[in-house]
Amino acid sequence: MAHRTQQRLAEELDSITAAREIAGRFLKDAGYGGAHDDVLLVVSELVTNALLHGSGEPLFRMSASATTVRVEVGDSAAKLPVPREPGPRDGWGLQVIQRVCSSWGASPHEGGKVVWCELVSSPAPATTKAGVELA
Repeated sequence: MAHRTQQRLAEELDSITAAREIAGRFLKDAGYGGAHDDVLLVVSELVTNALLHGSGEPLFRMSASATTVRVEVGDSAAKLPVPREPGPRDGWGLQVIQRVCSSWGASPHEGGKVVWCELVSSPAPATTKAGVELA
């Protein structure tokens, strides 16, 4: 993936909005052809989880090509995330990640962990010269 960005975020809820703004500009600059709203949703979930369940200032990274985007959020807590039963008490974050992303995971590293996910754009339907979709 040719385009990359990295930003240390403040340990405050306003960082969710800041990360979404960074991601929106980055996706346009990278020429990512997938659903930008899906990526922004994932960014919100990962940054929120880092702020609520992690510790320290989150490190937000993205890399992208025209067809693939990877989002990573690191924090200084060692405990890896585990999907829970969705609901108002525990939220829906990781279930959203699982449904929207082609893959996701969490990796321990010295001083904490990184939670990552990847999204792949769907190819546009094949069309004839007349603009009719092919089955």
